[in-house]
Amino acid sequence: QVQLVESGGGLVRPGGSLRLSCAASGRTFSNYAMGWFRQAPGKERELLVAIKWGGGNTVYADSVKGRFTISRDRPKYTVHLQMNSLKPEDTAVYYCAATPSNVLVTRARDYNYWGQGTQVTVSS
Repeated sequence: QVQLVESGGGLVRPGGSLRLSCAASGRTFSNYAMGWFRQAPGKERELLVAIKWGGGNTVYADSVKGRFTISRDRPKYTVHLQMNSLKPEDTAVYYCAATPSNVLVTRARDYNYWGQGTQVTVSS
């Protein structure tokens, strides 16, 4: 079983920054797709960024492109999400996800494994 654990959430002022981390264990990720998602109360879980663990193209949601950046620490099986210029509307629970795939995966329902989520609150 693949296990994913998010960390790094918290309270931040508008315009501030946070870096989220997602540590994976239980399986190698050479043929996996991964993504970061968020879900605010009463809203659908939305894609923020999708990658392939082995590298290649990266897809960002329009709402975060230019502000959020994904990175990978392959020896530690960890992915990070650097979030800059945060806005109150970024407030949500943030999740990392993974699934076996040789292509990018952009829909939440297509992911097999999920972390527990980490709360990000941007105060107004």
